[in-house]
Amino acid sequence: MAEKVLMKGNEAIGEAAIRAGCRYFFGYPITPQNDIPAYMSRELPKHDGVFLQAESEVAASNMVYGAAGSGARVLTSSSSPGISLKAEGLSYIAGAELPCVVVNIMRCGPGLGGIQPSQGDYFQATKGMAHGDFHLIVYAPSTVQELVDLTYKAFDTADKYRNPVMVLGDGMLGQMMEPVEFMEPLDPAELPKKEWATDGAKGREPNVINSLALAPEELEAMNKKLENKYKKVKANEVIHEEYRLEDAEIAVVAYGTSARISTKAIDMARERGIKVGLIRPITLYPFPEKEIAATCDQIKKYLTVEMSTGQMIEDVRLAVNGRRPVEFFGRLGVVFEAEEVLQRLIALGGDN
Repeated sequence: MAEKVLMKGNEAIGEAAIRAGCRYFFGYPITPQNDIPAYMSRELPKHDGVFLQAESEVAASNMVYGAAGSGARVLTSSSSPGISLKAEGLSYIAGAELPCVVVNIMRCGPGLGGIQPSQGDYFQATKGMAHGDFHLIVYAPSTVQELVDLTYKAFDTADKYRNPVMVLGDGMLGQMMEPVEFMEPLDPAELPKKEWATDGAKGREPNVINSLALAPEELEAMNKKLENKYKKVKANEVIHEEYRLEDAEIAVVAYGTSARISTKAIDMARERGIKVGLIRPITLYPFPEKEIAATCDQIKKYLTVEMSTGQMIEDVRLAVNGRRPVEFFGRLGVVFEAEEVLQRLIALGGDN
């Protein structure tokens, strides 16, 4: 068994990326994710990698475009308003069908907001990233070990679908320390060759990477191709976890840090005889819509728990499709306590 190492979440992401074969990082500092570029600036050169602090988030995302186009595994990271600035470049990257990994360690907004943990970027990550008909595949870890495991998976999934993949955490998850174990490092030279990459054209026709289609029919065909890809992603890449749901009559739906806290609240509620369980989406896009809908025959009420004014709740309501009531609990820029969720569960349980 691999030896576990005590690491901060942000730094564990950096180490996982390097071990996954990432050799390029482009970014710009913003709290609370600054440990990621700091770690990459120190460690990437030891692996013949390139760290570059760009002049802005806008520049960083376009540098990612270039590295991804060459076939390299590339990472960028930021927090909330920084991701907003990267959004245009990510739309180009998605349109050009290039793989990359983006980390967002969320802070509270809108605007500059504050550095407190938040989940207010759910809409941004899953629905409104930038212009055009495209999606990022979005993973939502809830532990430092999952930050590691889903970072590995993000690089593989990005290559599989030629699409940007986001690892969506929050300031608490990025700053906490937990024991983690890592896989053995991959050698980038041993990764499958990307035949589409713009890595030189000796002895073959040059590859062209572009997202510009001036003819309406060509543009429509490009968007239809992307649409078909996202249908495959929805069919094959949904990941969720259930906790104590077997006999539950109330289901909490939560992700990331909110799910961690909710798990404790569920245990406390069970001690009081309230039959409650957890549905934890691990992929926010694609969202486990069918998996939640399948619980409607058993579950009488749903409670979504988020560190926001309520964003994921819309997807839960769409999944439930009016068959059951969906309630909400949330705090803004404040990491709530399990007791607060418990009180909502007691209120809901008393209405059965």
